[in-house]
Amino acid sequence: MSLLKFLAINALELSAPATPILLQQQQEQQTQRQPQDKQNHPNGWLQLSGHPESIVPTCSGVVRKRVNTFNDHEVLAYRHISMEPETATIVPRFFGSVQLDTGDRFIELQDLLNGFKDPCLIDIKMGCRTFLESEVSNKTLRPDLYQKMLSVDRNAPTAEEHEAQALTKLRYMLFREAMSSSQTKGFRIEALRLRGKKPINDLKTVRSSEQISQTIEQFIGSQRGVQKEIIKRLKHMRSVIERSSFFQTHEIIGSSIFIVYDHSRVGCWIIDFVKSRPLPTNVKVNHRSEWVPGNHEEGLLRGLDNLITAFEEVYNKSKDFTRKCLQI
Repeated sequence: MSLLKFLAINALELSAPATPILLQQQQEQQTQRQPQDKQNHPNGWLQLSGHPESIVPTCSGVVRKRVNTFNDHEVLAYRHISMEPETATIVPRFFGSVQLDTGDRFIELQDLLNGFKDPCLIDIKMGCRTFLESEVSNKTLRPDLYQKMLSVDRNAPTAEEHEAQALTKLRYMLFREAMSSSQTKGFRIEALRLRGKKPINDLKTVRSSEQISQTIEQFIGSQRGVQKEIIKRLKHMRSVIERSSFFQTHEIIGSSIFIVYDHSRVGCWIIDFVKSRPLPTNVKVNHRSEWVPGNHEEGLLRGLDNLITAFEEVYNKSKDFTRKCLQI
């Protein structure tokens, strides 16, 4: 029997929804698409965290992601992207939508792990913020969020917040984002898995450039060929996003870049469009400018620029090390 594992990485509390990542070794014997009942998961199925039952496996090469309606933002996003041949190459292939006899609705997507053997993978949440402006527009002071902040860092509240014993949701969300590299880098490393190892998903506090480099080195090792291919694919992704009609007309919140490689293959995609939203009329974004409430900038491309730089620094460090070893 094949081994099927599901990893849904929770975003920061009160932040973007979990990013689903399907960890699947090849299903050698399955040749037909056979939907699995949510109470009848295949042997080896394991959901570590995240939204329960959000992903249902079918056959090798296809997964079903649960949606509420066929007009959900993520469904509309994949439909839009599928109309742009170049943009469609940087996201999971979209096979359409399906409603089962039970009434459950799903979109069918490419299983990004299909064909890989015991791969290494990394999930990188993109953007300087992972919340929609509409989620933090309420200026009501909330005692519960003050208590949550205290539980993380008792010195974080201001004197005024201590006196009120409450704070706004925006204040709390910015505090939580500042704990990771999201605000400063425009991305944060959510989780990674190394070959033959269990996933590591406690990486949200990886923040400094040094910590990021160490984590990328842990993920990629000294495999310069793989490093070079990942950088090439990230640069191609950036170029496509800059030209894409979808990305020019949408705010991209809570999406991730998913990178996977094994002994023979490398894959790189942008995934999860649950919180993508069409921009208001006459609003344009470049995905690099600082966010000011109302401008809808989210820092997607600023984060991608910095992510490419981080991988290049690891690659150049590896190249310099190799050169020194040859000189000895």
